Amino acid sequence: MTEPTTPISIMVVDDHPMWRDGVSRDLTAAGHEVTATADSVATAVRRAAAVRPAVVLMDMQLPDGNGAEATAAILAVSPQTRILVLSASAERADVLDAIKAGALGYLVKSASSAELIAAVAATANGQAVFTPGLAGLVLGEYRRLAGTSPAPDEPARPVLTDRETEVLRLVAKGLSAKQIATRLGLSHRTVENHVQATLRKLHLGNRVELTRYAIEQGLE
Repeated sequence: MTEPTTPISIMVVDDHPMWRDGVSRDLTAAGHEVTATADSVATAVRRAAAVRPAVVLMDMQLPDGNGAEATAAILAVSPQTRILVLSASAERADVLDAIKAGALGYLVKSASSAELIAAVAATANGQAVFTPGLAGLVLGEYRRLAGTSPAPDEPARPVLTDRETEVLRLVAKGLSAKQIATRLGLSHRTVENHVQATLRKLHLGNRVELTRYAIEQGLE
């Protein structure tokens, strides 16, 4: 594996030793520096204050609190640290609590090692990284809280059918055409037809651009 130009200092916070050690090994193999690990909120805050890591990988469920509490406490003692949640939970409340506490992004633990390593690098650069579907949830919540609405001169969003919108939401969640077909009781070909029709309407080139559009529009 090619090592990054500049190793990133990382602290891994998780109360499961095998998971914590495995993630640490993957990050070290990628050329990064795991400067500390922690298995509780109290330990995470104390060690973050001592080593000031560039990035903290934060679990949401810890024995003496949760990841949102740990995130807020770490940022209070090490404000330059950027926090990426890596959790088994994709519950709405957990995601929103973490982001409100100051986490920059949120991945679920089904992410591959390659996805995790890329997400750590992006987080270190100040980019928000989310498991597909979760960014739309966060964006939708902020829009709701802000009470925002499109500007009068903002171009109208292309009109999609109810079925196209339903398929688009599932694409944004990372489901394959086969999985979407099973979920909706449709044929694989019908799902692909909806995807292609949506791509044409939105003037997009592929599913990656389609997913990005769905997240930007707050579809979840």
